[in-house]
Order: sequence, then structure tokens, then C-alpha cells
Amino acid sequence: MIEIGRGAISKMSARLESPTVQYAFRLGDTELPVNPLIGTRLRLEYLGEINCTHCGRKTKKSFSQGYCYPCMTKLAQCDMCIMSPERCHYDAGTCRDPSWGEQFCMTDHVVYLANSSGIKVGITRATQLPTRWLDQGASQALPIVRVATRQQSGFVEDLFRSQVGDRTNWRALLKGDAEPVDLLAVRDQLFESCAEGMKTLQERFGLQAVQALHSVEPVEIRYPVEQYPSKIVSFNLDKDPIVEGTLMGIKGQYLIFDTGVINIRKYTAYQLAVHQ
Repeated sequence: MIEIGRGAISKMSARLESPTVQYAFRLGDTELPVNPLIGTRLRLEYLGEINCTHCGRKTKKSFSQGYCYPCMTKLAQCDMCIMSPERCHYDAGTCRDPSWGEQFCMTDHVVYLANSSGIKVGITRATQLPTRWLDQGASQALPIVRVATRQQSGFVEDLFRSQVGDRTNWRALLKGDAEPVDLLAVRDQLFESCAEGMKTLQERFGLQAVQALHSVEPVEIRYPVEQYPSKIVSFNLDKDPIVEGTLMGIKGQYLIFDTGVINIRKYTAYQLAVHQ
């Protein structure tokens, strides 16, 4: 096999195009299109080194998807409030990096519905749509609320997940496309059942800060998958540095081989070589 690329891997870039999502490996500063590799034999080789995506230092283990331990404990993007936005402590004056928080958290966010392995509610920065949906492997998605900060999106998500789940079943995701769902009907039902909670949030933050979206249409997404696996076997580069097989498709951040599947995002900062 011939080496076609190497470098520190990060999550694949993904573009929403017709008829299917277009993917590329990010290997350091280089992008390598992945869609043309579908149907061919491919080998990924972990070269035994992990370099922190922030400071570049060599680390034996990747924390928070690509960071060394010291950076994980110091950086705002690795704080507890990233996973639980409603626990934001910026106003308390204890944000790890207020300038980072102002750029990434004190900005418009969207609460959305997505159908990947079933209906779920999620949040993301407004600028991250539709990338967030593609990374999750959603086949349908619909923005339902726009808010002024990440913390507010956490409050809205917390309100809605009393009615709708917020997790993706990755095994179900990789067994096939989810059954289509009427996202507009789900949205309207959520608005009705959570009307009091939404009113409370709007009274607290203002009508302009928490805006229900009524006129947005759902987005339909197709992924480049020739064949889904009948049995899910997951590769682990920490146990076996070689992943090899015929690439059958890509969905979310997963490569689907005839020999197993691998979540590329999980191995952010790992030094990899790609062979064809």
C-alpha cells in the first residue's frame, strides 16, 4: 500500500452538499478528501505519538479530545460548563478565560431537534450549523430556538429534555438511517408542553434573547454509505495501532469499514499515517 497522508488527526471536515455529505481528513495542516476512498482498501496506522492540540507537547493520553492534562485543567474550552452550559460561571467572575468565553459563549446559540438514532434535542453556536448536525450523523435537523448565550441554550435544552432525549445511540446510528420523523410536529408539541418554562426564561432574559423559531424548515441530510455493517465492531487505536479494511462509508465522524468502525474525532491529536 502507498502512504497518501500523515500528521496529527483531528475531526474530519464535513460539508453539506448534494447528494451526500463531503468529508476530508485533517492531518496537521493538510486536508485529504475521504469520499473518493470509499470502496477502496484503506489502512490507518497510529504512529505512537499524541501531541496536545493547544500547546503541542507530547502526552501519553489525550484528554477532552486532544488536550494534555495540564491544558485540560486550565483551558476554558475544557471546563465543566462546556458539557453543562447551564452551569456557566462567567457572571461569577471565575471563567478560566473570559476573553475565550466572550468569543465562544457570549454569542448566539441555537437549540435544535435532530434525528440520528432517534429524536434528540441539542445545542450549538449559530455559526456551527450545519456542521454540528453532520458530526452527529443526523439525517434530519431543525433549529427551534435561538438564544443570546451558551448558558441560555443550556437552560432551554434542559427544559426540553424533560420531553425529548439528548443522546445519540452510536450503535443504532451505524446500523442504518433513522426512520423519518415529523420534526415540525415534535417542535410544536414541545412548544406547547413547555410553554410555561419558555415564558419564565423569556421573562428572565428578555424576548429578544430567547426566540422561538416558527418559520424554519427541516434539513434533510444524506451520508456517503455504500453498506451498513450487520454487526458493530469498534476499532481501538490504543490497543491495536492498525485499522485496515475496505471503506464502506462515512457517517458522523465514523469511518465504516467491512472490518469494523472507528470514531475519528475520538483520536484527535493522534499522529496517524493513511495508506491506500
